[in-house]
Amino acid sequence: MTNFLFLTFPYLAVALAVSVGLYRYFRDRFSYSSLSSQFLEKEQLFWGSVPWHYAILLVLTAHLVAALIPGCWAAFLSEPLRLCVVELTGLALGLTALLGLVVLMARRGGNSRVAVVTTVMDWVLLVALALQVLGGVLIALLYRWGAAWYAQTAAPWLWSLATFRPDMQTIATLPLLVKFHFVNAFVLVALFPFTRLVHLATFPWGYLWRPHQLVIWNRRTRAAESA
Repeated sequence: MTNFLFLTFPYLAVALAVSVGLYRYFRDRFSYSSLSSQFLEKEQLFWGSVPWHYAILLVLTAHLVAALIPGCWAAFLSEPLRLCVVELTGLALGLTALLGLVVLMARRGGNSRVAVVTTVMDWVLLVALALQVLGGVLIALLYRWGAAWYAQTAAPWLWSLATFRPDMQTIATLPLLVKFHFVNAFVLVALFPFTRLVHLATFPWGYLWRPHQLVIWNRRTRAAESA
C-alpha cells in the first residue's frame, strides 16, 4: 500500500487530472470555471475568498520554489533568522488560508441560496482542502523547521517522480501526518477535473501581453452642442 500511495498514485492522479481535464474542456467548456455564486451572496464570499486565495497562493509559491530549486532554498534558510521568519510567515499564511476556508464552508452550509447551487463535489473539495491546510498548519506546529527539511525530503521525492524514477527513500521515515499531507496533495490533483479547481487552468494569460485598452469619452456635453 505504501508503494502504491507514494510511487504509483501520484502518476494516476496526474494522468486523471490531465485526461479528464482535457475531456471536460472540449466537451463542456462552459463548466470550465469557478462557477461563481457571487450574485447570490457576496459579503461572506469576500471575507472568505480574499484571505483564502492570497494566503494559499503564497504558500503554494513557497512550496514550488523549494521543490524546483531545493539547493538554493536550503542555502537561503541556512541563516537561523531567515528560517524563523519563513516559518512564522508560513504559519501565519496557513492560519489565514484556514480561516478563509472556514468562512467559505460556513457560507456554503449556512446560506440557503448558496446551498441550493452547492454540489456533493463542492463539499468533497472543501473537505479535502480543509484537511490539506489543517495538516500543513499542524506540521508547522508539531514538526518545526519544515521549510528547511522539506528541501531534503519532499523535494527529492518529487524530483524522482518527475524524472520517472520514483524513489520514496527520503520520505520513508517521515511522520504519518506529513505523509498524509503528501498523499492528500495528490488527492486534490485527482479531484481537479471533477470540481471547481479547473478554474486554475482558465487564467487569462493573454491579458499579460495584450495592448492597453483605450477608453474614449465620446458623449457630447451640452456646452459643446450649444457651440
